[in-house]
Parts: sequence; C-alpha cells; structure tokens
Amino acid sequence: MPDYDAIVIGAGCGGVTAGSLLAAGGRSVLLLEQSGEIGGCCSTFERDGYRFDAGATLLELIDPIERAFEMMGTTLASELDLLTIDPVYNVVLDDGSSFGSPLSVEGAGEAISRLSAEDGKSWKRFSALFDDFLDKALEGFFLRPGGTMGDLMRIGMENPGLMKFAPLFARSYRDVIEKFFKDRAVRQSMAYQAFYCGLPPGLAPGLFAMFPYSEHRGLFYPRGGMIEVPAALARCGRKAGMVVELNKRVEKLMIDGGRVRGVRLADGTEITADVVVSDIHAKTLYLDMVGEENLPWLARSGIKSYPLSASAPVLHVGVDYTPPLSAHHTLLAVPMEALDDYWWNYHVKGLMPDSISGLVCCPTLSDPSMAPEGHHSLDIILAGPYGLKDGDWDKEKHRLAERAIEHLSKTSIPGLKDHVQMLEFSTPLDFERRLLIPEGAFLAFEMNILALAAFRPSARSRSIKGLYLTGSSTHPGGGVPTTVASGVIASRLIDRYEG
Repeated sequence: MPDYDAIVIGAGCGGVTAGSLLAAGGRSVLLLEQSGEIGGCCSTFERDGYRFDAGATLLELIDPIERAFEMMGTTLASELDLLTIDPVYNVVLDDGSSFGSPLSVEGAGEAISRLSAEDGKSWKRFSALFDDFLDKALEGFFLRPGGTMGDLMRIGMENPGLMKFAPLFARSYRDVIEKFFKDRAVRQSMAYQAFYCGLPPGLAPGLFAMFPYSEHRGLFYPRGGMIEVPAALARCGRKAGMVVELNKRVEKLMIDGGRVRGVRLADGTEITADVVVSDIHAKTLYLDMVGEENLPWLARSGIKSYPLSASAPVLHVGVDYTPPLSAHHTLLAVPMEALDDYWWNYHVKGLMPDSISGLVCCPTLSDPSMAPEGHHSLDIILAGPYGLKDGDWDKEKHRLAERAIEHLSKTSIPGLKDHVQMLEFSTPLDFERRLLIPEGAFLAFEMNILALAAFRPSARSRSIKGLYLTGSSTHPGGGVPTTVASGVIASRLIDRYEG
C-alpha cells in the first residue's frame, strides 16, 4: 500500500489548492514544501516590524478562489477578510502629472473623459467587450482543462460565445489598446499592465488587454498580507486531513514503467503515492526530478524549448513617515513605445534602464497592521533582467537600490530617502535561490501565444502516468487566481482519471 493517495510538491497557491481539494474529497494527501513557509510568489514576510509582500500584491478576478473554497464546503468570505481597493491606481505620467483611476467602471470612464472625451466613449465599448469576454472565459476557459487541442475544441463547442474573441489572440496588447484609445495619457495609463503577463505591450497577446478593465471588476487586498490566501486554503486542507511538511525538498520522482510511484527527498527518504501533483517549475520537474531518461525525445525537446518568463526586482522599504501616496498602487507610467524599447534595448541585452518605471505598492494605506504605528511599508516593483551584462546582482544590488531610492525621492515619492528605516532588495537571483524558480521567472514561461493553454505543459502529464501539474507552468498560467484555478483543474482531472 502506498504511504499516501497523493503527494503534492510545492505549497504555492496551485499546490495548496489541489492538495486541499483532494483532501476534502477523501484522499490522504501529503504536501511537501522545500522552504520554511507556504505561499511561494504569494507570500508575506516580516523585517524589523514591517511586513512586505514577496510577489503578488493584490487580488482581482477572484471567481476561481471563490469556487475553490465552495468546493471545500466553505466560502471565501468565511475564510478571508478582503479589503476593497479604491482607487485602482494613482497614475503618475512621465511629464509629472497624475490622476486617480477609480474602482468603478463608470468612475474610471469619467477620469478618462477628463483626459479625452473621445476616449471616454471608447472606454464604454472597451469595457463592454472585456466584460463579455470575462463572463464567458472565467467559467468556460480558466476553470477548464486546456492541455490538449481536444480540450480547446471542447471548450469552443461548449462555449461558442468565446469564438468571437479569437481575433484577440492574433493581435498584440499594444494593437488592442491603440485601436480603442488615442490620447497619449490614456494609453500611457494602460501600458504597464502588459507586464502582468511578463511581456511588453508589443509582444503581449491581445487578450491580456483585458487587464486595464478587469481591475475594475473588483480589486482586493487580504488583511494581513497576501500570505493569507494560501494560508486560508491550507487551513481548509488541514481540516480535511492534509498533512503539510515544510523544509522537505524533493529531489527525484520515483518512476516505474512510465508511472509515478512516489518521491525521494534530498535526505534520501522515499515516500510512495500513486498520484503526484507538481506545483514547481515544469523545467525543474521534468528535466531534474523526472529525469530526461524517463521522457520521450519529443517531450525532452519540448520542455527545453520554452522561453522563461521575465522576473522583476522588488525593493522592500520600511519608512517612518506617511509617504505622499494616495493609493494602494501608484503606477509610474511611461508610453508603450518606451516599454517596448526597454525590452529590446535593456532587458534582452542585460542592462538596467536609465529611468524608473513600475509599480509602487503601499499596503499600509489599506491595512495599517503591515507596519508599526505611524510607519509604512512599500513594495516597489522595478524593471530589470535576470542576467546583468555588467556585473552581477549580488555586487550591484546595493548601488542600484540607492539609485532607485534617490530617483523616487526626486520624482514620485518626495522625502523617501530621508525616512528609510529598513531596506531589502529582492533581485531575480534572490527569487531563484529562495523559491527555486529558474531565473526567478515568476510566470514560469513567457505568456506568448505559443505558450498558452494547449501549448503550455499539460495539467495531466502526457509522459508520466499519475503525474499532474499546477501553478504557473500549466494552464491557465501565472497569477494568484489563475494558479488557484490550476489547482481546481488538477483536482478534477485526478478525480476523473485516478479513481
């Protein structure tokens, strides 16, 4: 008899969701996490009384999370205290001017109309398009297996309304935004969101132009930090009997006759199960833990061919004053062409950009418990490649952090440098070491059109029986709601194929 019905490798949102759902369904489940805490890219840490989010900073499109809790016999409202975020952003343009983007669709339209009456009218058409898309896609696409062309054909046949959105897959993010909006400031306010799929506007698939709208369907922050999401999921799993063990690094999958039989830990311990769920990077899974010798040549070639997604340096700053920020998220916006230029002339070449754009997150404006009284925590997401052409991150991080603080003090956060009490810089190299993500690629693989849905590693392994994938590596891709959705998908597939 196997030791467990299922073993889950990795306690990110996908792994925690899959394990908890399997446990709620009556299976004996062991969840193994290589680090000392759960959450992965959706986690929170503390330094000197300040609390910071390590990766994800907000929640939107929470439908898959609601569904996961319902499948466990509870509700999201019972398990998480979600704070509504309004406005969505304060947008700081490259000329120094700024404006707020209210949460409501109508309020956002009014803000756009003040910049351009014509674009205000276009916002209504843009919102209607993506509202319809999301209504159909959240249930019909994001919560359904999409690992094979057969899966996609079934999705299309059962959800024919999705077919009218096919042109979005043939256009770029930039194409779609520029089709609807003409004003420079309006376009600028919608440029950075392309990087939520890890690509610049000129390369990101057009369907991701939903982001500037989807944020207005509801934006939330869990009281206590982003770690509360995986913590709540794991709590439900534990109640159902799931065993969670931290600081347990899996070294190898035990394979016999093309079927998984369990895992071998780094300390040599062997634990058996007929089902293994992986919530780790698919390249690490297949090339290291499964081993090339257990893969067909086509699978070996395929997994090696995937380009890794971008990572992003994150500056965590604790300050002893109230920074002049008016929103949970401040968007340091630049034109789309500047972001495309950054990609080709800096990111690809391994260079740090001369100026700073990105996202400033101030969670203490929503949840004061994230810092000591009268203090604030900032998570500043910057641009920067994994491999630096000149030098390396370990040597350059302190200098680059000081440069960023100096620049932000002169531009978007006056007084910042005089009030820093705590500073930590998480580089792409740090993410790689801490989370064991190759090159710190938080979306696993590029979210280009050839690495989505059926072109992404399948949630039900095509090479190893009994092996299932969750997380950013598989459909529907990276992000908190989507990785939770991947856990839902994996649990459903296991129920269907594993008795």
